[in-house]
Amino acid sequence: MKNSKILIAGFLFSTLLFSCKDKNKLEEVVEIPDPVEQTKTATPVGNPADVKADPGTFQMKGLPYAYDALAPYIDAKTVEIHYSKHHVGYANNLNKAIAGTALEKQTIEDILTKLDMENKAVRNNAGGYYNHNLYWEIMAPKAGGEPKGAIADAITKTFGSFENFKTQFSDAGAKQFGSGWAWLVVDKTGNLVVGSTPNQDNPLMPNVGISGTPILGMDVWEHAYYLNYQNKRADYITAFFNLINWDAVSKKYDDAQAKIKK
Repeated sequence: MKNSKILIAGFLFSTLLFSCKDKNKLEEVVEIPDPVEQTKTATPVGNPADVKADPGTFQMKGLPYAYDALAPYIDAKTVEIHYSKHHVGYANNLNKAIAGTALEKQTIEDILTKLDMENKAVRNNAGGYYNHNLYWEIMAPKAGGEPKGAIADAITKTFGSFENFKTQFSDAGAKQFGSGWAWLVVDKTGNLVVGSTPNQDNPLMPNVGISGTPILGMDVWEHAYYLNYQNKRADYITAFFNLINWDAVSKKYDDAQAKIKK
């Protein structure tokens, strides 16, 4: 009888222990949620036509394409910030810098060619305003490739080949320390010259190391590429060649040559 009670007690204890283990197992089950499909939502961007400078002599000329038109080479957000914050900022600050002076009645080209280089407010903002107008104009979606006509002949004559030009222009941008610009310029003799300038200086200004009429400009300030390329300026420069509007550059070349011949 005593042995029977011991056997029954042992059985009950084993059953209880097994039940607890099962209970613990149930409590440790973690429900894994069904995978949620990841969908990319495009970041909304504004309309370039809505960007207006404050009242003054120099106004925004307008962006000739939508903010996302240069993708994938330059992303929409970069173009939007660049145009609607940086570029319009130069326009506004230029208007403030020349308010009440004779410069209000001059063209941007006249201001730059006759510039007092010690007037930093005008130097930085007139340069920034002019440079960015050129930058947007010489880029286009579905552009790139190689130039044709007189500008193509001039590039081959000056640099030996289009590939040599690309190398020299790329180097000008890549080796510009810090912020600045790379340029293709028609000098006073009508020849093509490649070079670079720091900050917002440009070849129309006196004594900046390269002189002439800019027909192609590449912005190598970080705000021009950092969202997409981070510190990889060389990748941005490579991508830039897919956006060059050679028709616009060609027209600027022809106009510069026509002025020299007058």
